[in-house]
Amino acid sequence: MSVRQWASTSIEALQSTFNWLTGREQPATSYGHDDAESSDPGLLRKHTTYEAYTTSIATYPRIRTFYSPHPQAAKLPADLPLLVFIHGLGGSVAQFAPLLTSLVNAAPCLAIDLPGCGLSDFKPDEAEAYTTAAFAELVDAAVKKHVVDSQRVVFVGHSMGCSIISLLVSSASKLALDNEMVGGLIAIAPRSTPPTPGQMRLFKSLRWLPVAMFDLLRLVDNIGGLNSASVTRFVGTGADLESRKLQLRYNKQSKSEVVLRYITALALGNDGGHSSFPSQEIWSHVQVPLFLIAAECDSVNTPDEAYAIAGWLTDIDRKSLKSVSVDESTPLLQSGGPVSVTVGDVQLATEQLANPPCSKSAPPKDDTVQSVDDLTSQSHISTHHHALKTTVFPAPASHGLLYATSTVRILSGLIQSFLSTHVDKRLDLGWQLQHLTTSGKWDVKNLAKWQKIAPCSEPIAGIFRAMKTMREVDETHNPTAFAAKYSAAALSDGVAMVVDISHESPVYAPKGLEAAGIEYHKFPTVSKLPPTADEVTSFINLIDHLREPPRLQPRSGGEEAHPVIGVHCHYGFNRTGFFLVCYLVERCGYRLQDAVDEFAATRPPGIKHEHFVNELFVRYAVSLERRGTIIR
Repeated sequence: MSVRQWASTSIEALQSTFNWLTGREQPATSYGHDDAESSDPGLLRKHTTYEAYTTSIATYPRIRTFYSPHPQAAKLPADLPLLVFIHGLGGSVAQFAPLLTSLVNAAPCLAIDLPGCGLSDFKPDEAEAYTTAAFAELVDAAVKKHVVDSQRVVFVGHSMGCSIISLLVSSASKLALDNEMVGGLIAIAPRSTPPTPGQMRLFKSLRWLPVAMFDLLRLVDNIGGLNSASVTRFVGTGADLESRKLQLRYNKQSKSEVVLRYITALALGNDGGHSSFPSQEIWSHVQVPLFLIAAECDSVNTPDEAYAIAGWLTDIDRKSLKSVSVDESTPLLQSGGPVSVTVGDVQLATEQLANPPCSKSAPPKDDTVQSVDDLTSQSHISTHHHALKTTVFPAPASHGLLYATSTVRILSGLIQSFLSTHVDKRLDLGWQLQHLTTSGKWDVKNLAKWQKIAPCSEPIAGIFRAMKTMREVDETHNPTAFAAKYSAAALSDGVAMVVDISHESPVYAPKGLEAAGIEYHKFPTVSKLPPTADEVTSFINLIDHLREPPRLQPRSGGEEAHPVIGVHCHYGFNRTGFFLVCYLVERCGYRLQDAVDEFAATRPPGIKHEHFVNELFVRYAVSLERRGTIIR
């Protein structure tokens, strides 16, 4: 046995011992819904294929490819820009899911899992296939396979994904796409500085590190689970429980052999003399609208990285960029102005932004709730005469701000605003709604069926009313007519808030509800698929928040009033029923069958799809049985 084989065997034995001592020896199946395939969001599953891509460097035989055409593609211009999403080191398309649920309603969207990440195969074996330049060629191949004639591309990258994309956008890169083809770049937590010589030497030395040893290092880093260093590094010390759970899941799904290969590939070759992390030469030649987004508590890629890029493109000193005031040039950032509710519940996200410190050593802040106005944001025109916007999310936002529950809805709104303002006005959901309405083509599917369905149920458990979606052009079930008949102002148990769980942009103007004093909240989900466990958890958290005093409390004086929350998908039976039943079981103490019966009695005939009901019994009945067994 060679020395290297002996060392590898010893490390594996040490790892097994460590697993046993810490209780971490778990078969793959014990992760349940935490594995990449089982936890894949419904939207991604619905639009996923597995494609082979060939570049000048390698052939990647099985790459998970998400492609979602605009839901109204047949009724909108064919050359609407294509949004392309690229994740970072150890990430996956799943990390973009919260953004995609909103942005797929604005434009066609494309995303891939890089090889070995998410659901893509870890092939080929050649190390040269895992450099930043190799990935840029892979993304190029995926884009060209899906783009249509005269369609421009807007890239959205996170962390290392920004470095990959920069090689396709910068005129200083030999891999750059035709400048007329690229419509813009949105860089979330980008990196501007290359590894130091010392780091490069470390990367090279890691080529000889056994995977088992790297596993051991990661195990130590993961001690503490939700509060481990590996979780906190990406979501920050002030992260909420749900964000920590997501990060822990992503950490489990990230394979050591893949991460190690990616790191060591950084030391291989370069792109025309540029390191694997493109720096000033590449970034200073980005000649498209650019939106740089950073987070105050990001210790992986600090805000200084974004400030540096902005400085190279504007010849403005970094320090002056750090101290700028909020840019209020768009409606999204205007105090008291209208917010584009269709891109996510910005109001809720704003209220949930807390003020914990970035680190334990930082002084605590006051208890005031942050708002969109707390963002450090500034717009400029770059030296190439294109829009340049830099936004820094305040504490506790960190590297995982694209999926953290406290920031993702605001992030979605900011991206939507930038796209429609600086890239293409047709990406504005208001423009699309107006275009489809005035052309007479925007309507609900199966209008005759929709018209026969009762508009709104009686109160359900004193908390909800189940509805069908409203139509702006309908005479009896438009926002104004609904408010006059079913609002809390019209009925003692009327609707004070509406939660729209349909996936598409609404076929009515939510402003009509808001004008009548009814709050509107968007919680997009995919039709025909039972909501995932994560979606149920998020829905329950949303309803809990909406029910917090004094938001949904009986009015004082006069007739006793108990306002409720209206929930609708398209018709108000299957997805709506599923979520409401889950809430009654988990928050109101209902037995599962009683909850199903309650919904059916108030919204006859109840949940129509048998597989939705079956899924409820699998989740709750089986769970209850197991708990009973444990108690005995």
